[in-house]
Amino acid sequence: MRRAVCPGSFDPITNGHLDIIARASRLYDEVYVAVMINQSKKGLFEIEERIDLIRRVTAEYGNVRVEAFHGLLVDFCKQREIPAIVKGLRAVSDFDYELQMAQMNNGLSGVETLFVPTNPTYSFLSSSLVKEVAAWGGDVAHLVPPEVLTALTERLRRD
Repeated sequence: MRRAVCPGSFDPITNGHLDIIARASRLYDEVYVAVMINQSKKGLFEIEERIDLIRRVTAEYGNVRVEAFHGLLVDFCKQREIPAIVKGLRAVSDFDYELQMAQMNNGLSGVETLFVPTNPTYSFLSSSLVKEVAAWGGDVAHLVPPEVLTALTERLRRD
């Protein structure tokens, strides 16, 4: 079985993330979405909420699993026998950082990283930008799945 992982914080998941996950799901038998737990950083959504949202918006693919992880991504990969990490690249600036991470991960464990160019429609998109625009009342409906828009709107209204 060919397995890959798409890691990230997904706070919240965007259409850009979803595009990369969908493309990976067509290339691999099983795709894990690894939701990073960073205890030093307070997210807008709790880990369980992110996992629930991701499961809902990826349910149609049928071969996507969503799990939280804390620690080294290569350990997550080893525990699940995942030989490949799939990462989307938006711009050249992403490449510098991601190349270093890919080389480190390969050196630590032999796990390969595959870079997928982001759909140009989403080349500017990040979770941080979505949260900022939404917090100021901007329309982000075209940037996130409908379920995420609802959750985001409710969360920002409440906070």
